[in-house]
Order: sequence, then structure tokens, then C-alpha cells
Amino acid sequence: MRVEEGFQQTPYTEGHPYFTDPVIPGLLKRLLPSNVLAEVEDDLNRFGNEISTTFRSVNKLTGAPKLIQYDNWGQRVDDLQTTEGWRRMKALLQKEGIIGIFYERKHREHSRLHGFAKILLATGDSQSLDCPLSMTDGSARVLELLGTPALKQDIYTRLISRDPEVAFTAGQWMTERPGGSDVSRTETIATPAPGSKSCSYGPKYTLNGFKWFSSATDSDIALALARTGPANEGSSALSLFLVPLRFPLLREPGTPRLSAITNRIFVHRLKDKFGTVAVPTAELSLEGSEAYLLGQPGHGVKLITPVLNITRVHSATASVGYLRRCLAIATAYSQVRAIKGGSQLLQDTPLHVAELAKVSLVYRALIHMLFGTIALLGKAECGVATAEEENRLRLLTPAAKAFAAAKACTAMEECMVALGGAGYMTETELGRMIQDALVEKIWEGTVTVLSLDIARAASKPGTLDAFVAWANTVLVSCTPEIKLALESALDTLRAALDDLAPACATPVPPLVPRPALFLLSHIACGAFLLEHAIWACKTNATSHRIDIDLFKRWIEEGGMAEVVLDVRRARQAQPQRLEEDRDIVYGADAGPTKVSSRL
Repeated sequence: MRVEEGFQQTPYTEGHPYFTDPVIPGLLKRLLPSNVLAEVEDDLNRFGNEISTTFRSVNKLTGAPKLIQYDNWGQRVDDLQTTEGWRRMKALLQKEGIIGIFYERKHREHSRLHGFAKILLATGDSQSLDCPLSMTDGSARVLELLGTPALKQDIYTRLISRDPEVAFTAGQWMTERPGGSDVSRTETIATPAPGSKSCSYGPKYTLNGFKWFSSATDSDIALALARTGPANEGSSALSLFLVPLRFPLLREPGTPRLSAITNRIFVHRLKDKFGTVAVPTAELSLEGSEAYLLGQPGHGVKLITPVLNITRVHSATASVGYLRRCLAIATAYSQVRAIKGGSQLLQDTPLHVAELAKVSLVYRALIHMLFGTIALLGKAECGVATAEEENRLRLLTPAAKAFAAAKACTAMEECMVALGGAGYMTETELGRMIQDALVEKIWEGTVTVLSLDIARAASKPGTLDAFVAWANTVLVSCTPEIKLALESALDTLRAALDDLAPACATPVPPLVPRPALFLLSHIACGAFLLEHAIWACKTNATSHRIDIDLFKRWIEEGGMAEVVLDVRRARQAQPQRLEEDRDIVYGADAGPTKVSSRL
């Protein structure tokens, strides 16, 4: 039989990424004023069509970068070559106003919702390009807050530009060989430049060190931490610097970009990664590289915080965005794939639909938590957030990042399974998206690292209280219809809230922070889903019965009870439990390890 003969599977069609999505249109309708919603939806309508056509064709041209370290005469050149698809995709996103929308602030605090909605829709079709753009976003915010007039005129305007001919991207260089999230042992040394100690960009320094994980090595600038004080002062002796990746930093449009060697930055190798293969991530050394001090010396960790907060929101958006497209593919496939001898579609098979409903529940919970956090970020940046909202944002930022990464990948695997053998084929891109999404479990902090961050934040007066008060306010605002329909689920959410405060009380037992993060996240998702259900009932939205059921399912079937038990178990764990953990992992005869004297 020829391949053209016999059964031919009907291809699935994903449809418009915005208007066929089960949750984003209704969510934005609640979060945006009507006049803003009209403009945003017009843009998302047009942008969705661009994703389905232009983005998907450019996506196919994107591949791994290549590093040429030496030319044919043996001269060091460090020529970093990215693919045509990578360069064109970057230009497409810059033209779309990512990152421009955030800083033009046409819609004030709602601009964050607009921009992140576009990122969410594009994530599955843009080959992790939001990685460098997220760091560009964070760097723009730092320069907006700290930059000299010259930096704002020359660099900031390029970071937020919609013109690819002049637009800059930025990297963020914190990770070194002694530690990832722990920057206290940073080895890069910053020395005041001899002769000319300052310029219009700020005090001039030279940097010497080794950055083990530098994403977006094809960028124009990077923000880097370097040591301006003695090593025994740890992170309190770190300062923040802007590093040009190549000179001349400002060049005429159309002129070639030179190698990073022009600023004595040497790329030693590109990382061979499990996923995000299109992102040029490298190990590089700074050997007398020129840099400019941002802010006060010794305040580097504090000053780079806006970058971390913003990139964590981008990371959460990537996790949810990958899940969005995987679910769209699985749903579309169920509408054309027939079983039982071709007599029944998967969409008419209750067992199959039930599994897709479970994935959809996770997606809906995550997207409500994500966009609730984004709304707070927009308010904070525009100076209209209350103190309580800023405290909630402090907890929700690391929680949303960690929770989305932890939940999305498992749900994406179920989408792959929903296509059977076809899902395992690379043509569907499900495998690539899962591989790319897995980095979000690590990048900008693992669940464990972020759980410790939340524990620190919750220990500060008023922070956790603001979150609990908000959740209780949502509970109190329930309509009579919701109270009647959800009595048991509401009681479960209240009980979980009662467990949260003791879980975050200091001193926090060693095994509590991680389950406490999951408890906070489950509660946050529940409260955001409930908030939306209340709005849907009050406005008589066509989705209000589904929204009520979604909240009920999240509380009763989403894992809340298991997380509460995990927190209680961790709080009650005795020292013997820690010893047993060590024995299970390393064996009963293993004693405490000593750090090598060479470290």
C-alpha cells in the first residue's frame, strides 16, 4: 500500500489562540476597564492571527546557536552565530511591543496585563525568546529606577524600543561556579578604572571573573554582580554593574555587531542543555571588562531585586503559556480523532474528556493566580498599590513562579498522552515545549529556594497578614447563591487558611517551607478562582456555573487536602525524621560530610 492510500487522519486545527482559549477572555474582561479591554482585545485578535501564521513559520527556522572561537588564522574571535529564526523571532516580538508595552504604560497599571497576555499567547510558538526579553524587562526597570540621565537616554530607550534596528536586549549575570541562587561567594572582582573613574553612565570599573551561566549571550548589555568589598563580607560586599557586551555600544543601524572580545569578554563554550536549545547560554570570563556602577556600592543584591521579581513573573508566564498551547493541541486533536472503528470522536468519550478536564482545571487555577499577581505588579510599578497589595505581591511572586513550574509540566505530559503515539512525535512540538518548560523549575530559583524566600518574607510583620486578610475578604464577599452551592468547599478553604499562619510562624521547622509554599499557592489559586466566580455570578456571565464548579473542583480535587496534611506532618517532624531521611538517601553508615578544604 502506498502512503497516500488507506486511512488518513484529519489534521487538527488549534484555532485562534485568544478567542478559543477557555479562560483568558473572561479573565481580562474582569480585570480590565471596558475601554481598555476593547483596545487590548483588538490587539490580541490581530496578534493571535500573527501567531497562527507568521510566528509558526518563523518558529521552524529556529535552532541551536553556534560558537566560532578562532578564525582560520588562529585568532580568537568568539563569533556567536544565532539562527535566522531566532533573530527574526526577536524582531517580531520587539515590534509587538514586548517590552515596550510595559514602559509606554498607555493603559497605566493595566499595561502589564496587556503585555503578559501577549507573552502567554506567544510562548508555545516563540522558542523561549521570552528568556532574553524577560531580562531586558528587568534591566529596563532597574535603569528606570537607577539610571543616570545618559543611561536613560542611550540604553533605557533602546531596551524598550519597538524598532528592531535599534532595540537592545539584556542579560543577567549572577550565577558563578561556587553557587547558583547563593551569590554570597561571588568571585568576580570589580576594580575602579584607573584614570577615568566615572563617565556619564556612572563610575567606571573593570571586572575580572567567570560567569558560569550567562543566558542571552547575544544581548547588547548585561547586569552583573561583582565584588567591591572583601570576600568575608559575602553578599553585602556585592555591587551592581551594567556591562556592555561589545564596543562600540551605540552603533548606527545596519552596521555589524562586533564580538564581545571588544570588551574583553571571552565566551568559552555554549551550554549543551536539555531544552531551550535556541537560547545562547554560555560560560564566559571577564578579563578587565569595562562596566558602570549602578546605585551604591555594596547594595547589589538589593538593587537587582527588580530583575529577579520581573523575571520570575515571566517564568511563571512561560510555564502557563506552554501548558496553554499543549492543552489547545490536545483539545483540538480530540475533536478530529475517532475511536471504536471510526464511530466515536475522543471529544465524545467521557473518560478522555475527564482527563482533559483535569488538565484544564490546573491551567485555569494557574492562570488566575498568575494574572492576579501580574495585576498587582502593574499597580506597584505605577504607584497605585496599597501597602497590603505590595505585601501580597511579595509573597505571590515567588509562589506563582514555583507553583506554575511544578504543576505545568505534569499537566503538559498528560496533553502529550492525550494524542497517543502522535503526541510523542516532534512534529506536534509537545516534546519541545515540555523540554523547554522544565527549565522553569530551576531558572530564577527552585521550589526549595523560593520556599525559603517566602518563609523570609512571611516573617516580616504584615506580609502574611495582608494575604490572609485578602483571602478572607474574598470569602466574605460570596453571594448567597455561591454560599449555598459551595458551603463545604468554602469551609475547606477557611480551614486551610487557619493552617497557613502557623506554618509560617518563626522559627520555621526545617521541613515546613516547601509544603508551606504549596499550601499558600493552593489557597491563592482557590481565592482567585472564587473571586472570579463571584464576579461571574454578579455580572450573570455565561460561564458562571462553570466558574463555580471550577472553584469547587480545585478545593476538593486539586490536592488541597494532601497539602494540608503535608504541612501538618512537616510541622510535627522530629529530629529523628531528619536522620532517617539521611539514612534513606546516603545509607545508615554514612556520617556527616565535611566540605572539602579545596572549596
